[in-house]
Amino acid sequence: MPETRNPVPPAALYSGTVMHARLRPLPGGRGPHRFQYRVMNLLIDLGRLDEADRMSPLFQVNRRGLFSFHERDHGPRDGTSLRAHAARLAASAGVDLGGGRVRLLCYPRILGYAFNPLSVYYCEDRAGRLSLLIYEVRNTFGEMHSYICPVEDGEVSPAGIRQERSKTFYVSPFIGMAARYHFRMAPPDAAVKIRILETDAEGPLLAASFHGRRQPLATRTLLASFVMLPLMTLKIIAAIHVEAALLWLKGARLVPRPAPRNHPQPSGQTPPAAR
Repeated sequence: MPETRNPVPPAALYSGTVMHARLRPLPGGRGPHRFQYRVMNLLIDLGRLDEADRMSPLFQVNRRGLFSFHERDHGPRDGTSLRAHAARLAASAGVDLGGGRVRLLCYPRILGYAFNPLSVYYCEDRAGRLSLLIYEVRNTFGEMHSYICPVEDGEVSPAGIRQERSKTFYVSPFIGMAARYHFRMAPPDAAVKIRILETDAEGPLLAASFHGRRQPLATRTLLASFVMLPLMTLKIIAAIHVEAALLWLKGARLVPRPAPRNHPQPSGQTPPAAR
């Protein structure tokens, strides 16, 4: 019998804008602090890495290239299968993916370097239903943590998927740990949208979002992206430190970093009473 080809490409690019806004006035009555910049995300099917590796000579999987994706940049960070890693996290939250598709949205390496403040795993069950989202968060201290969020019926609406989790991982030196994340997600299609609102006892504190449009992962789009965003991955880590310095100069108070602790997978569901 002739080979059946999957009509859906194993990887795609999403070009768009990242926005961060501190919603609460800073000391001295200074207004909200906001910044945004252009980025390009990679969406890759973790079960079809070999196919993705053949999509363009400019893009490599688990090896060096102008653009590349490395499994060791995520999950256990030891180079083992991220598809299996996602399945283990799903099982820890009581979700059976049953061989369903798992796609990861992240920044690719450019010239061998990448820093991913947030990567999102879109996990489907055997029937193709989106059943789990994993929000993989990294801080500038080299630590990583995953918020594992099964998709419940009440969380899905025409406006997207809404989920909440209590903050359990130190990220910003200006925001304490007594906070809660409100995720709003439109899964990848022609476009992808991610919005995260962080709140504390006094109300909304920080908003972050990414809105990107789908582009094919092809040599011409990679070349165009490199010309437009040649140092994107360096810009991301630089922007984090520059904006932190600006916040400090504006009077934002530093929050001491808790003693480092192992952040193993997983961070499972929030008990119903805490939602």
